[in-house]
Amino acid sequence: MTALTGLWVALGAAVGAPTRYLVDRALQRTHGTSFPWGTFTVNVVASLVLGVVLGSTAPSAVVAAVGTGFCGGLSTWSTLGYETVRLAEAGERTHSVMNVLMSTFAGLGAASLGLLGGFAL
Repeated sequence: MTALTGLWVALGAAVGAPTRYLVDRALQRTHGTSFPWGTFTVNVVASLVLGVVLGSTAPSAVVAAVGTGFCGGLSTWSTLGYETVRLAEAGERTHSVMNVLMSTFAGLGAASLGLLGGFAL
């Protein structure tokens, strides 16, 4: 990895991470439920965007900035794990299981659709 590539990744992450935080807060406030809609949404969107970038003929700088940096900063699979355990510990087993299943299948579906969209570009 070159220093320039590292800079592209850092710039993308500098946009992705605050976006994740703001989207999460806005959606959790809007829905008012224990289900982690914010984390679910950012993970699915990041999967879609990453699919588009990787399916397209984007230059390496775009892949670094958007694919690795932005999508890496936007998605938060570690938070998915934490929130799933938190839901299970709170006795919300249905939400816990649905969080894992929905996130996995929606994320894979979004990535697949993104790849198809990227190929079409």
